[in-house]
Amino acid sequence: MKILVCISHVPDTTSKINFIEGDTKFDTNGVQFVINPNDEFGLTRAMWFKEKQGASVEVISVGGAETEPTLRKALAIGADSAIRVDTDPIDGLFVAKQLAKVAKEGNYDLIIAGRESIDYNGGMVPGMLASLLDANFVNTCIGLEIEGNTATAIREIDGGKETLTTTTPLVIGGQKGLVAESDLRIPNMRGIMMARKKALTVLTPEAVEVQTKSIAFQKPEPKGAVTLATSVDELISLLHNEAKVI
Repeated sequence: MKILVCISHVPDTTSKINFIEGDTKFDTNGVQFVINPNDEFGLTRAMWFKEKQGASVEVISVGGAETEPTLRKALAIGADSAIRVDTDPIDGLFVAKQLAKVAKEGNYDLIIAGRESIDYNGGMVPGMLASLLDANFVNTCIGLEIEGNTATAIREIDGGKETLTTTTPLVIGGQKGLVAESDLRIPNMRGIMMARKKALTVLTPEAVEVQTKSIAFQKPEPKGAVTLATSVDELISLLHNEAKVI
């Protein structure tokens, strides 16, 4: 089985976010970047298929040279090789088309992407990618088993879970639950040393018409001051006269 894992290079959630150039550009100074958490669950599941079923695992990211440490971390975790499409990930469709070109040429059985990235939270790429490849698609995937070309997937739905049976080629949008958090892997020294010798291929991007443009970014408004009520009567008065919820 041949697996492609899509990796997003995202800011750590503890990073302080700022914008520059008139709030039109994200300021990366002092920001630590990590593998997108949803992608990390997918990568760990791919490693399980590699170890249990002898699958080959390749990782891919769309981005500049600054994303290579994130790809090297994926290689240190155990991926066999990596691909970087050398262009800025402008929007969901643009990224999906870049990934689709590589996926078509690679003839993968399984493509694992995160349900969404934690920077823009668009949640568009996995579904678009499946459509461009004319492949089966399971989103919000929290369980996956594959035997031959038959896949059994569990996905999260409102109020419960749904079990589906489908065939490869398959694209999934994975998330927390695809593997246990305790199974997520931290690169060890041997893995880090081996990652230096693994292939990281840089590809020229596909010519794609960009259909969106970011005009400006805006932070959420700061929270207002807290008013402490010293009695039930005062609380009721505040809720009625100021909050106007009763």
